[in-house]
Order: sequence, then structure tokens, then C-alpha cells
Amino acid sequence: MDSYMDEVYGRIVARLRSNTTDQAESVLRVPAAHFTDPAHLARELAVFRRVPVNAAMSCELPGPGSFVTRDILGVPLLIVRGKDGVVAALRNMCRHRGAKVELRARGQRNLFMCSYHGWSYDSSGALRGVPYDAELGGIDKNCNGLQSLRCAERHGIIWVSVSNEAGEDVADWLGPADARLAAYEVERKVIHMEKRLDVPVNWKLVMDGAIDVLHPQFLHPEGVGKLIHTSAALWIPHGRHGHSYSARKRFAEKVLAGESYERNWRYLGGNFMLFPNAYLIPTPDHYEYWNVWPHLTHPGRCHVHIRFLVNPQTLTPEVAARIARSWEILETAATTEDFPIEETIQANAASAPEVDFIYGRAEAPCQHLHRQMAAHIAAPPGERA
Repeated sequence: MDSYMDEVYGRIVARLRSNTTDQAESVLRVPAAHFTDPAHLARELAVFRRVPVNAAMSCELPGPGSFVTRDILGVPLLIVRGKDGVVAALRNMCRHRGAKVELRARGQRNLFMCSYHGWSYDSSGALRGVPYDAELGGIDKNCNGLQSLRCAERHGIIWVSVSNEAGEDVADWLGPADARLAAYEVERKVIHMEKRLDVPVNWKLVMDGAIDVLHPQFLHPEGVGKLIHTSAALWIPHGRHGHSYSARKRFAEKVLAGESYERNWRYLGGNFMLFPNAYLIPTPDHYEYWNVWPHLTHPGRCHVHIRFLVNPQTLTPEVAARIARSWEILETAATTEDFPIEETIQANAASAPEVDFIYGRAEAPCQHLHRQMAAHIAAPPGERA
């Protein structure tokens, strides 16, 4: 057992026995306008655009020439693994007249040709072919390749900085969270299920709902509320990021009854938040990996991208069936419980933007998200928040 697990178990057992939970230093008040104000959304988007964000998973690019395309924060990306195995993030925009050079969502190729006028680029983004070059006046291929964006592959995730501003590398960005993320070995997983949902609420409300450790017993009494002991929880900050832990009820019962127990991660529910908009939730059979993307113009909308990650070596029909059932539970909780209550919050925030929402001391994970965003908004570009 590693020292980190020892620390977590020691702390969660102490919380269970005292019936207490980790707390923030003070109550936090967040203006309701932070969920409805387009100007505040613009400030948040400026943060998103200058920090490394999760644009893809390593398993989506299994070999040289494999690629994915997606729009991240309004930037059309072509993410491709080169012949040398290194991943590049390119602006999916032909240098001739601006069309996308690749229209498919994913695939395999080493040369990308714009279907408008036939300009072609290799997997590094270098311009290789220009039909009717002489008639166009002679195009300098050396300075008309696809724009390259800052990109790094680390811990099974492709990180991209869409503004291309100079800044921290991914290891520095993760800081204390780097070692914890490495321990999950995401690079050994593959995507088993993938869902995309457009939700009519501010992105922070979805993030709040995922890392709020107090609401399951009330909003999900027949689901997660039956499984998780919600009156005792841990919040372990890792710099900008952080990890929440709650005991599963069967473990809490053992502790409170004075019974012996095996120290194993399956007895704990955890949520690893990667600021600003991702979280990783380990379960015995799979990982849930979420990205929650703000809408580019409407503060009351967001896009949720959910992936279920599995170890292909342990994916049996029985495991697949359990994962399918997990998705059914998640889908029910999200679409019939979480999202509807968040829609009422969104509507009420719009009706009374002058009020503050209260984040109590026992809501440390949610406080962390809002405090980190405030700090990054306040920090000038190039300075560490």
C-alpha cells in the first residue's frame, strides 16, 4: 500500500468516526451573475484559452498517421500522431482560403488535402503540394504550413493551449497533481463508451454537481445516495487541482461497527478534478472521464463530453454488462436529476443576478473551483495564478 492510500484511509476513517467532513476556511459567496453574465463568461474563456486543456485522449491516436478533429474553445483542431510517434496539434484551417483541410472526425492518413483547392499538408503541418502554383504567383511552402499550437502528451491525455501563449509546460501546470494522475495509468486505458450532451446550464453548475459531496442523499436517494456515505468526506487540494473522497456505505458500516477491513480503493468513491473543466472518477470496472466546455457566447449553455475508459485486458462480457449498467445509472442521475435541478438554478440566477450563492465550509471542492477561476481571472497573462 502506498503512503498516499495510507493517508487517505487514515483521514477517512477519522472522519467517519467523528461524523465530520473536511471544511474550507470560510464561507464563499459567489455572485449569481457569474452564471449569467456574458462579460464574466468572456473572462473565463480567456483563462481557458491560455492554459493547457484536455483536447483528446492518447488512445484516440493509436499509431503514426492517426488523427482526430474537433473544435476546442472555438479553434478547429487537427490532432495527429506523426511518423515519429509525437502528437501535434494543428489549426484545421488551410492557409490558402481558410477551409478545413480534414472533415472527418477521426481516421488514418499521413497527408491531408484541402478539398476546396487541393493544397496538401503532411502530419507535421508542412505544406507539401500547391496545385497551379505558378499561376498563383509562387507560394513559399516553407512559411505557409498549418499553424501549430502548443501541445503535449502526458498521462494518456493530449493537452493543448489554443492561444499559443508562452506558459507552463503540462507537468508544471499539473504541479502536485502530476504524480497522482500518473498513478491512474490512463495511458493504458481505451475508450469503451462515449457520450456528448448539450446542457442548457452554465458550465460551472455541471462541475459543481459532480464534485458536490453533500447532495447525493437528497437528490439521488435511490442511486448514488444509496452507495455513498455523504456526511464524511475528504478534500485534498493538489495546487490548482484536487481530489475528493467519500466512503462507500459498506465500508462506513464496517468502520462504525469496529470491524476489520481491507484497505482497497474500491471502498472509496473519488473525484479527481483537473482545473478548469475536467474530472476523473475511478470505479472498480472503469474510469469516468468528463470534460465540461463552456458555450462560447451563451453563459447559460455548456457541452458535456463523457468517456468511459477501460483496461482492454480485463474487458470481459460480464465487465461490459456492468459498465453498461453504470452508464444507465449515470444517465438517469444526470438527465432526470442533476441537469433538471441545475436548470432551475440557472433560471433563478438569471432572474436575480444581484444575489449571491452560498458555498458553505463543508463544500470545499466546489469552493476550490470558484476560487481557482477567480485567481486565474485576476492573474495577468504569463503570471502564475
